[in-house]
Amino acid sequence: MKLVILGGGGFRVPLVYSAVLAARHRVPITEVVLFDADPGRLAVMHEVLTGPGSGEAAASNGADPLRVRATTDLDDAVTGADVVFAAIRVGGTRGRVLDERVALERGLLGQETIGPGGLAYALRTLPIMEHVASRIAELAPQAWTINFTNPAGLITEAMRTHLGERVVGICDTPIGLVRRVARVLGVDPAAESVKVDYLGLNHLGWLHGLRTGGVDRLPELLADDRLLGQIEEARTLGLDWVRARGALPNEYLYYYDYTREAVARIRESAQTRGEFLDAQQRQFYLDAGQTQDPRAVWSATLAEREATYMAEAREQEREDQDLEGGGYHEVAVDLMAALLAGERHRMILDVANNGIIPTLPDDAVIEVPCAVDRDGIRPEVPPTALTLDELALVTAVKAADRGIISASRSGSRQEAWHAFAVHPLVDSAAVARDVVDAYIDAHPTIAAVLSEA
Repeated sequence: MKLVILGGGGFRVPLVYSAVLAARHRVPITEVVLFDADPGRLAVMHEVLTGPGSGEAAASNGADPLRVRATTDLDDAVTGADVVFAAIRVGGTRGRVLDERVALERGLLGQETIGPGGLAYALRTLPIMEHVASRIAELAPQAWTINFTNPAGLITEAMRTHLGERVVGICDTPIGLVRRVARVLGVDPAAESVKVDYLGLNHLGWLHGLRTGGVDRLPELLADDRLLGQIEEARTLGLDWVRARGALPNEYLYYYDYTREAVARIRESAQTRGEFLDAQQRQFYLDAGQTQDPRAVWSATLAEREATYMAEAREQEREDQDLEGGGYHEVAVDLMAALLAGERHRMILDVANNGIIPTLPDDAVIEVPCAVDRDGIRPEVPPTALTLDELALVTAVKAADRGIISASRSGSRQEAWHAFAVHPLVDSAAVARDVVDAYIDAHPTIAAVLSEA
């Protein structure tokens, strides 16, 4: 089986590769193709995967050797693929820096995947990902495409125009939340009797319940300070506020529920998250290209990166158990094992709504528990509907998402302005117009997309 990693020069590629190696007894991948538009980064990452310290032979579990090759030719990469993993960052970390700073300079949240920064990221990414999806549809129509390119729900929704049900979005934050809650309650989240009551959009969802044998264990957790305090999301948003909501939020709800505080803390910091990663990754690719053991350099850089994730939302450093949720690479392997090798899994995925959230169109992509096996992906309707305030937030964000997709396709600055203005994290139509103009000035790629008045 052929696995293609789009964005193959990206920093987190070794996580996916190591997970695939460790699971070859479950998913018989025989070839991994790395695709990236940047040949320098691609060469470094290929060396991290296959060079000294990679441990490929030890991890192969006695299977046939795993072929790994790199290419800058998209058609060559995807032709005949069985599964495509998409994690492309158009504009690189420098693009993220501009996304954050343009918003912050106007008093808005500067964050990678949500709010104005997320919409700007989407604008320059959508044309590339729609082209990618069209080439996969042409050259590998049998392939499953697993999308992690951010903003994941929005990008997956656009790719569905070309790939339909053969593309699915994944994210590690909801499954990480579920696993942390299950650990604290002493529950096996994979048990057949456990039902996850989760619903929302990517980076905008809530765990309304965790049922074991028909009994919801979430009230027990919410009522106990000792138990609730072990959940990172509850500490981040505040135990009392989580109780007031009556549900455990995805960690990104911090930016919606504490917008002023988030903006203030980011502006007070010496650098934004994007600036930190931009400097860190430039140094990594430089050092990794000059060392005999690039894998060791990568491991040290990863540890620093993970420890500082969402630092502006936390009063203290992350604890060991906060990092045990299982990353997106593990979610991707479980998904591949179900779709390609006949395993059965229940997981939270980004898929078409099809009536689950009544206010949204059927083709809107939402985040919801799904049953997955060789026959495909079947969303499960959660027992708890969104509350009115949750529904209002989800509907407004989805309106902005769909407006950005439309603006990307039409090239209309007016449509982009409207999409920014209706987003809950943009509080003024005048500011929305200003921020769109500023992104056009800052990003040649966005200027090229929004070529119409």
